[in-house]
Amino acid sequence: MFTGIIETLGVVKQIKNEGSNIHFTIESSISNELKIDQSVAHNGVCLTVVAQTENTHTVTAIDETLKKSNLGDWKIGSKVNLERCMQLNGRLDGHIVQGHVDQTAACTTVESKEGSWEFTFEYNTDNGNVTVEKGSITVNGTSLTVVNSREGKFSVAIIPYTFEHTNFHEIKPGTVVNLEFDIIGKYVARLLGKS
Repeated sequence: MFTGIIETLGVVKQIKNEGSNIHFTIESSISNELKIDQSVAHNGVCLTVVAQTENTHTVTAIDETLKKSNLGDWKIGSKVNLERCMQLNGRLDGHIVQGHVDQTAACTTVESKEGSWEFTFEYNTDNGNVTVEKGSITVNGTSLTVVNSREGKFSVAIIPYTFEHTNFHEIKPGTVVNLEFDIIGKYVARLLGKS
């Protein structure tokens, strides 16, 4: 379980294919603190640490994960949002995030708002996923509030701190991102027969 508050950025240092799996080695400021078998969100995808060194850790993405996320687009040098699982004795600063990416979306516009930025994303609605005004959405693992909600499209406002300390500073029109929709919203949509 995560909060969507990004802890640090990592950089992809090595990519190794093994059958339909891909092993990613990530360098980050928290890699030396991780343990094998620990869950860490990478761009919002909950992955298990399978190897660890002083400056890097390695995680494995299976075919199902690769199909539903942007991990297959990663290259050597890609910046990755990282968050360790939440502690039960701490504050929940974002919202409840499972680390289970529902699907991807494409950025359509980035608008400067004189001190902040508004990012708009489009996604396929075949899965029945929806956003609502002032509702929660997770984009590349970052907990955000929806400012404009339309069918298959939504916008989020990004403050300078988030822009600098996550990989939002690399997102531009055409960039594919991971989405995790609000868990409560998904249950409500299912109960109402929308998915």
